Amino acid sequence: MRTPAHRHFLPFAVITSAALLLTACGSGSGGSGGTGAADVAAASDKVPTTDVISAVKKDDAAAKLLPAGVTSLTVAVSVGGTPPGTTYLSDGKTLTGQDVDFTKAVAKALGIELKVEQASFEAILPALDSGKYDFGASNFGVTDERRKTIDFVTYINDGQGFAARKDSKLSRITDLKQLCGLNVATGAGTTFEATLEENKHVCTDAGKKAYQVQTYAEQGAIWSSVQQGRSDVVMSTINGLRYAVAHQQGVKFLNEYHRLDVGFAFKKGTKLAPAFQAAVNELIADGTYDKILKKWGTTGSAIGKSRISPPELKN
Repeated sequence: MRTPAHRHFLPFAVITSAALLLTACGSGSGGSGGTGAADVAAASDKVPTTDVISAVKKDDAAAKLLPAGVTSLTVAVSVGGTPPGTTYLSDGKTLTGQDVDFTKAVAKALGIELKVEQASFEAILPALDSGKYDFGASNFGVTDERRKTIDFVTYINDGQGFAARKDSKLSRITDLKQLCGLNVATGAGTTFEATLEENKHVCTDAGKKAYQVQTYAEQGAIWSSVQQGRSDVVMSTINGLRYAVAHQQGVKFLNEYHRLDVGFAFKKGTKLAPAFQAAVNELIADGTYDKILKKWGTTGSAIGKSRISPPELKN
């Protein structure tokens, strides 16, 4: 899809370490604290670098499903700061992560060029309808509310989970009433924030003090808030939390709360979806899909086949 010549495009080797690290789950206002170059370097030291993309070949059958004349597409990504979300390699500017690998692999399977633009998480979905971006790739959970205005092509299954400091009395959270009276840290514009805000009433309905939702613009700020005791618990992606707990001292994963399919996001009525679906299914068939999941330690998020805008999982 063609885009205006004046737009500033960023390849996957982009963005200096001075850029803010926006949480992979979303970003928001009202948070304090931050991540600097030292945090970027510390995170990049733990980033897997296995090449799982270069062997991907063009799949003619999938490529034929693209609308006529499409040779390049613009993708919007948000930078999460820690794997498996989009983050930086040790050079502080080259983007990597699970979503990056899937996006690059699909582009190779379709034989198209990618033009990458960085955007805050909450800004990507609204911008799709205007044509500013052709699609978004930032761990977007498929919800019924989002499906009203967005089309999705699924490629993994992730979802919502909780984590806290190891000395927290919290254990397995199965009911949001367990959060009553606590401060819950998360990112703005996310399914986590929406879930928390929509269900605050469960506490007041039970005659308890409502929990407070704290949104932060940076992943590092979320964890700092927990470590310093300003927040009692984190709600974020299952995969992101598991990775963080495995690489941070003093925090524990509480449990998975709600699974969601995750997909590439497009404007409603897109003609790109069938081609992307076919490309993902080809990656599953040829083994590339499994290699990407193993690289990022997310094999528990595997799907059997890609779907276009499936109903929200209600488990």
